Formats: sequence, C-alpha cells, structure tokens
Amino acid sequence: MVAHLIEFATNHYILVGIFVVLLALLLAHTMQGGGRSLSTGELTALVNKDAGVVIDIRPSKEYAAGHIVGALNIPQDKLIARVGELEKHKAKTLILVDAQGQQAGTLARELMKSGFTAAKLSGGVASWKADNLPLVK
Repeated sequence: MVAHLIEFATNHYILVGIFVVLLALLLAHTMQGGGRSLSTGELTALVNKDAGVVIDIRPSKEYAAGHIVGALNIPQDKLIARVGELEKHKAKTLILVDAQGQQAGTLARELMKSGFTAAKLSGGVASWKADNLPLVK
C-alpha cells in the first residue's frame, strides 16, 4: 500500500505538489479563523468567572428552540450592524456560538477588528449538546 502511494507520488509529483499547496492554504485559512476556539469547559469557566459573554448568532427561531443559559441572541446577519449594543461588554470576551461552529470565526475576526476580545465555541451548539450540557428555551 505504501509502495503504491510512493509510486503514485513520484509519477504524479505535480498533482501531489498542487495537493500539498492547497492543503497548506486550507489550513492557513482555517487557522486564521477568528479568535480562539473554546471548548465547552472553557466557555463555562469564562462565563462563571464573569469574564465572558455568550452571543448566540443563530436565527431567532433556532435560539428560541434552545440556547445556552444567559446567551444574547444577535443573528449573524445583524451582528455587525448591532455592534454598538456590545460596547458595554468590551472588557469581557465575547464568545460567539453558532449551530456547528462554522460561521462564528469570521464574525469573531470582525469583532476583533472593532476592538473586542472575541472567541468562538468549537463545534457550536452541536458540541454543547454532545457534551450533554443544558439548553434553555
């Protein structure tokens, strides 16, 4: 198996090179995400120390179906327009939470450009549920 892989790589070095470059670009883009990725435990610790504020960026219907206790709901398409509402929380880490942890990074980066400390919940609400943590309605 490994011999076949080595043979393929030597016979198709241009394809392998392109693959490696694309993989590196994908990793760089992912790492550039926005803010730190927090685990559910890290999120809980920040909120318990009153050092973090959870911002749920899912649509209002999803938020109403179940959200993290104390989370503010500002849908992702309205977050930048409503950034003024977050000024009172500037001393804390804004922890963005979405459904799967995929859109929060981009918005966290935008908040950081505006002078906020921002992070995202790795895996979003799905990881919160997977860890059997409570959601409120």
